Amino acid sequence: MLAAIRSAAIFGIDAYDVCVEIDVAQGLPHWTIVGLPAGEVKESRERVSAALANSGFTLPPRRITVSLSPGDLRKVGTGFDLPIAVGLLVATGALAPETVDGLTFIGELGLDGEIRGVRGVLSVARHLAATRDNVRALVVPPANVTEAGLVRSLRLTACASLVTLAEALKSDRLPLAIPGDRTTHEPDDADFADVVGQTSAKRALEIAAAGAHACLLIGPPGAGKTMLARRLPSILPPLTEDEALEVTAIHSVAGLLPSAGACLSARPFRAPHHSISSAGLVGGGGVPRPGEVSLAHHGVLFLDELLEFPRTVLESLRQPMEDGRVVIARAALSVAFPARFSLVAAMNPCPCGNAGDATRVCTCSEPEIIRYRSRLSGPLSDRIDMHVTLGAVPAASLDRANDGEPSRAIRARVERSRAVQRARYAHVAGATCNAHASGRWLLAHGQLDSDARKLLMSAMESLKLSARGYHRVLRVARTIADLDRSDSVLEPHVAEALRYRP
Repeated sequence: MLAAIRSAAIFGIDAYDVCVEIDVAQGLPHWTIVGLPAGEVKESRERVSAALANSGFTLPPRRITVSLSPGDLRKVGTGFDLPIAVGLLVATGALAPETVDGLTFIGELGLDGEIRGVRGVLSVARHLAATRDNVRALVVPPANVTEAGLVRSLRLTACASLVTLAEALKSDRLPLAIPGDRTTHEPDDADFADVVGQTSAKRALEIAAAGAHACLLIGPPGAGKTMLARRLPSILPPLTEDEALEVTAIHSVAGLLPSAGACLSARPFRAPHHSISSAGLVGGGGVPRPGEVSLAHHGVLFLDELLEFPRTVLESLRQPMEDGRVVIARAALSVAFPARFSLVAAMNPCPCGNAGDATRVCTCSEPEIIRYRSRLSGPLSDRIDMHVTLGAVPAASLDRANDGEPSRAIRARVERSRAVQRARYAHVAGATCNAHASGRWLLAHGQLDSDARKLLMSAMESLKLSARGYHRVLRVARTIADLDRSDSVLEPHVAEALRYRP
C-alpha cells in the first residue's frame, strides 16, 4: 500500500515542502530511503523501526521504500522520523489515509516512541503560514510548541509519544497545543554607569548604537575597551516583532535556542574567540550552517583583540558588512544567510600596547608597529564607520565615586533616534537605520545643510577620503543629528563624524 505524508525541510533559514511517500510492497524484508538523504536521515529506519515496535505496532516483513520528494535537494536532520512512522502506519492499515489530510508532521523519535524536539521548527511554521496551502495543523514535538507558537496564525498540535499521536489521529481529536511564555528575559546586569571616565568612547558607542554603525576601539590594555563593548547591549533597543522572528529562526536552525524554545527579544551579542575559522565566522560546513555573523543578525558582533584574528578570517567580513547577508556556495547548492550586524572591535595600538600612552614606555620599534597595524587591511578599515582612540584611565579616577550616566538614560535616546529612523526609511527597501541607507539616498533626502556639505567636501580633499568613507561620514553625521533631534545635518554634526575617521 502507498501512503503520502506532508513534512518540511530546512534550506538556509527557510523551509520548503517535502512529501514523504511510503510504499510497502511484496518482497524480501528491506528498507530503502531515496531522495538524497543525509546520514542521519538514513539512520531513521533504525529509530523508526524500534519506536514502532516498542509502541506496540507491528511492521510486516515486506519491502519498504521511503521517498523524500523533491528528490534533487539534500535532506538533513532527524525531523523526518515522525512523518516516516506515521506514513508506515497509514501504509500498513493501522491508520486511515483521511486521518492525516491537511496535517504536516515534523519530529524525531526516541527508541521508546517518544517524540523529541528538532531544529528549525520556527522556519517550518513561518513557511506553512505564508503558503496557507490546505494546512489543517502542524504536528510538532512538545519541546517545539513555544517556538512554533510564535507564528500565531498557525494551528499547532503536539503529542508526547507515537502511541498518543496514533490514538488522537484515530479518534480525530488532535489536542490543540498552547504555547508557553513566548519571550526570553535577559538579565541586564552590565551598565554604562560602571565605566569610569572614557566620556568620548561612551559618546561614540551611543552613536554606534543609535545608527547601527561599525566601531573600532583602539587603546592600551586596561583602558576599558572590552568593558565598554560588553555594555553595548544595555543601550540597544529591543527587537521589533519581525526582527525577533528572524533572529529566533536563525538560532533555531543553529540549535542555539533555549530549551523552552522561547522567542529572543534582546538583540544578539556575539563575541567569538580569535581562534575562530572563516567557516565559524561567516558560516559553512558540508551542510551549510549559519556562522557568527548570522547569529549576530540585527545585533552586535564583538571582535576583541581584533588583530589576533587571522587576516583571512577578517577579510571574510568585507562582503557581509556591505551586503547584509552571506552566500555560501557548494557544488550542488547555494545557501544565503542574513547577516545585518553591527561590528564592534577592540585592538591595542601596538604589540606591547603602550604606543601613545604618556605614562608608559612603548618598547616597539616603528617597523613592528607598522607590521602589527597592517594586519587590518585598508579595505576592511574603510568599512568601519567609527575609529575611537581611548587613553588609559588615571589611577586617581578609580578611587572617586562614579556618577556616570546609567544605561537606561542612554537607551532612551537611542530608542528615540531609532524610531525617527524607522519612520524615515519606512518606504526604503533594505534600510531600517542610517548605517543601512545608501549614500546616494542620504545625499538626496538626508537634509544636508549647505555649510555641512561644504565641510564634507573639504574634508574629502584634505583627508583623502574614499567614496565609501565619504558616505560613511554622512551616515554617522545623520545619526548624530538624529540624537540631537535636528531635522537637518548641520556643520557641527559633520565635524564630529569626521573625528571618527582614521
